[in-house]
Amino acid sequence: MSDEEKTSGSSLYRGPSGDKRDKRERTRDREQGRGPEGQGRTYLNERPARPRDDAYASPRPQREYQARAPSSNYESYSDADESSAPRAARELRLYGVNACLASFAKRPEALRKVYLLEARIPQFKAVLAHCVQNKLGYRVVEEQDLAKLTGSAHHEGICFDVLPAAEENLSNWLQKLPAGPCIAIWLDGVGNPHNLGAIMRSAAHFGVAAVLLPKEHGIGISGAAARVAEGGAEQVSIVRLGRSDNSLAQLKSAGFQTVATVVRGGISLYKSKLPTRMVLVMGAEQMGVDKELSALANLQIGIPGSGHVESLNVSAATAVLLSEWSRQQTQ
Repeated sequence: MSDEEKTSGSSLYRGPSGDKRDKRERTRDREQGRGPEGQGRTYLNERPARPRDDAYASPRPQREYQARAPSSNYESYSDADESSAPRAARELRLYGVNACLASFAKRPEALRKVYLLEARIPQFKAVLAHCVQNKLGYRVVEEQDLAKLTGSAHHEGICFDVLPAAEENLSNWLQKLPAGPCIAIWLDGVGNPHNLGAIMRSAAHFGVAAVLLPKEHGIGISGAAARVAEGGAEQVSIVRLGRSDNSLAQLKSAGFQTVATVVRGGISLYKSKLPTRMVLVMGAEQMGVDKELSALANLQIGIPGSGHVESLNVSAATAVLLSEWSRQQTQ
């Protein structure tokens, strides 16, 4: 049957109907992968490499541990490009033994991926078994790989990719609070993640109900903050505030009194009767609590000292204040 007698239409081997093409043109089209109307067509041997799901660029074949139970035979992988590869904003990279164990104990469903040194395998057997059961990836990596993944030399041999815990709004948090003694920490301008982590650790130790963060300030739980918190970040709620005046009014209606810390001019902590339901307002290292916010507080206090230094680090000061509040509640 001639070309004219075949069904009309285009194909890979001929152009549109009525366009006669010789054998040389058809051969050229096949070699170049060109389809109808001059559009390119990709063949299997010309197909670009399928994007890898982990953005690794190691020359060795990469392998996800997803289908077998943990054993003593593990391989190490180079993750040199992982730290610079874009990750979904909704994921948080945790590191540090206590931070990772606390996250898994509190929110195992949030775990997405695990990277660890071979020496950490026995300590994290339950985590690896969870990965196998839920088809989550995990990798045994080298020390330098973890340093690149976490951006820190203090990774302690373990790193998790997790979904971060949801922040609460003030109204919902207040509705769930029981009556009785309660303390929360309002951080005004504190931006250092290590300070935040140390504050979260003290907050967990003394049973703080929540850390309140201003709406306009971008600080939140990060990998560095969670590591310094040593598991405390999973025990204390993060509440994101709205406007300061509205937040103060809501807290007052819930029976809270605000106590602002000042370097000079405040009442000595040890001569103060601290409120049973208290919001402790802590300021940034250099600037302290905002003057307008401090003026609206029910009480302004300071921590007396030798005078050899102007003040304590904000995380150290927070621990001292929380300790005194806790002591007064037991009297």
